[in-house]
Amino acid sequence: MKVRLSEYDRNWIRMYEEEVNIFCKIFGDEIIKFEHFGSTSVPNMKAKPVVDMMCLVKDIKTIDLFNEQMEQLGYDVAGEWGIPGRRLFRKGGNDRTHHIHVYQENHPQIKRHLVFRDYLRTHPDEVERYTCFKQRLADQYDDTALYSKAKKPFIQEMEQRALNWFDN
Repeated sequence: MKVRLSEYDRNWIRMYEEEVNIFCKIFGDEIIKFEHFGSTSVPNMKAKPVVDMMCLVKDIKTIDLFNEQMEQLGYDVAGEWGIPGRRLFRKGGNDRTHHIHVYQENHPQIKRHLVFRDYLRTHPDEVERYTCFKQRLADQYDDTALYSKAKKPFIQEMEQRALNWFDN
């Protein structure tokens, strides 16, 4: 898939909220809470226009029972997709609009994602640095797989700063 970077768009919040309403009807009482995370959740950050959502649930295995309903709504059921204990649903095919990351409430990946989001929301200088870095990579790479791979060391270093900030 081709890398698409967009300026921050307030409509991403609406897109998040609309999907939350859909998921509440499907998953019902399994849901503990939702979180909007990733670049589309950070004001003034350029982002691939794909809304990352986190759905925290009571029992991750129960979520597998909803795969057919998710497919009927246009979601690709990607399973764990490299993170044990997660369920990933993707909407939009090559023009993807949403990634839904479903975790059981005590999963260790939750903190990393949310602390990184909160760090960026409170550090506009880091938003600017990250945005510039992403733009350079988007100019360099057409393919999202190569773009994501090149971005990984930068993100890991920034995530560590975010975790240090959170723990202090």
